[in-house]
Amino acid sequence: MTQQIRKILSDSPAARWTAMFIVAFTMMMGYYITDVMSPLEDMLETPVAAGGLGMGWTSQEYGFFSGSYGFINVYLLMLFLGGLILDRMGVRFTGVLACGLMVIGVFLKYYALQFVSPEPMTYVNIPFLGLPGVDVKNQVLLAALGFSIFGVGCELCGITVTKVIAKWFTGHGMALAMGIQVAMARLGTAAALGYSPILADSAHRVSAPILLGGVCLCIGLLAYLVYCVMDKKLDNSMAQLDVETDTVAEEEEKFHLSDLKAIFGNAGFWLITLLCLLFYSGVFPFLKFATKLMIAKYGVDPVFAGNIPAMVPFGTIILTPLFGIIYDRIGKGATLMILGSLLLTLVHVFFALPVLNTPAFAIVLMLLLGIAFSLVPSAMWPSVPKIIPMKQLGSAYAIIFYIQNIGLSMVPILIGNVLQANTVMAGSVKVIDFSTAMWIFAAFGMAAVLIACILRLADSRKHYGLEEANTKKD
Repeated sequence: MTQQIRKILSDSPAARWTAMFIVAFTMMMGYYITDVMSPLEDMLETPVAAGGLGMGWTSQEYGFFSGSYGFINVYLLMLFLGGLILDRMGVRFTGVLACGLMVIGVFLKYYALQFVSPEPMTYVNIPFLGLPGVDVKNQVLLAALGFSIFGVGCELCGITVTKVIAKWFTGHGMALAMGIQVAMARLGTAAALGYSPILADSAHRVSAPILLGGVCLCIGLLAYLVYCVMDKKLDNSMAQLDVETDTVAEEEEKFHLSDLKAIFGNAGFWLITLLCLLFYSGVFPFLKFATKLMIAKYGVDPVFAGNIPAMVPFGTIILTPLFGIIYDRIGKGATLMILGSLLLTLVHVFFALPVLNTPAFAIVLMLLLGIAFSLVPSAMWPSVPKIIPMKQLGSAYAIIFYIQNIGLSMVPILIGNVLQANTVMAGSVKVIDFSTAMWIFAAFGMAAVLIACILRLADSRKHYGLEEANTKKD
C-alpha cells in the first residue's frame, strides 16, 4: 500500500472504526456458532431412553464432531487455498464467500440435530479421525459435515477480517483495533457458552440455539455486504483523488510463488505459528469440554454449568482491548505472550490436580484463563504484520490459521477418546476422570511458554519490533 493510500485512511478515523465494527460483528456471529454446541455436550450424551433432550451421543462421537470443524480446512487444504484466494481476489469477494459457507454449514448442522433421528448408525473406520472401526450415528456424521463446511467459512472469514484491520489500522492503534475485534468475537463465544443450555432447555429442543445462531449469521452476512459497499466507495474516492488504486491494489493482491518462499523462510513467522497452534490447542478444545468438567468435577447444575466457562470470553471483552492499548503505546508484545502462556499452564495444572473441587475455585481458575486468553491474542495477531509484508499478509494468516486448525481438529478427538477411556459407570451414572485430559492441556501450555521465550530471543536478534509500540508518532 502506498503512502498516499495510507494517508487517506489515516485521515478517516471514523471510516476506520466503522469498518472495524462491521467486520467484527460478522466475526462475532461466527464465533457464536463455533461454540454453540460446547455447553450442550452433557445434554447430547444423555441416553435417548432417558427422555428430555438426550441424543445418546458418546464422548468419542462428540470429540469427532468437535474436531470436524477443521477437517476440510486441514485435509483438503481449503484454508491454505483460502489465503491464496484472499490475496488474489481481495477482501470483498473472499468475505462474502466465507459468510456464504458459514450460513450453509450452520443450517446443515441445524437440520441434522432437528430432523435426523439419533438411532440409525453407519460403520466408520477412519482411525486418524478418531473413529477406528466403530458405529457412528448418521446424525453425528451429518452434523460434522455441516460443522466442517462452516469451519471453512469461519476460518476464511477470520483471515479476511484480520487483513481488513491490518490494512486500515497499520500505524494507527492496530493492536487496539484487533483487540476490540477479538473481544467482540469472545462475546459471541460467551453468549454461546452461557445461554445455549438455557435456550435449549426452555425451547425443549437442543437445536434451538443453532437456529438462533443461523439467523444471527444471516444478519452478519448482511453486515459484511454493507462493508463491501463502504470498501468500494473508498476505492472510488481514492480514484477521484488521482491515486492509482486499482493498479496498486491489484499489484498488492497478486500472489507470487516467491511470496510463499519468503513466508516459509521467515523464522519469526514459524515461531508465531507454533505459538498460535500450542496456545489455542490449550484453550478452544478445552472450552469444548469445560461445561462437562464443571458438572463432573465441580458438581454444577447442567443447565447453568456453561455460565462458568462463559466467564473466559466475557473477561476478554475488556482485557483484550486493554492489553492492545498497552502494546500500541508501550510495546512488550513478546513479553505479553510469555505471561499469557505461563498463566494458561498454571490454570490447567490446577484443573488437573485433585484440590479444591468447589465451584468457587473453578470460577477463579476460569477468570485467570480469561486473562491468559486476553494477553496472548492481543499481542500475537498485531505482531504478524511486523514480521510479514502487507502483500503477503493474507497468505501468512491463512497458513497460521491452517496449522492452528490442525490442533483444533486433532485435540478434541484426542480429548474425547481420553475421556471415553477414563469413564466408568457407577450404577446408571457416568463417572469421568478429567485429570489425564487436563495434564494434556497443561503440556500445551508449557510448550507455548517455551516457544514464546524463543520468540522473545529471536526478536532481540532480528529486530522484528515486537517489544516496540505499534502507534507511530509524527
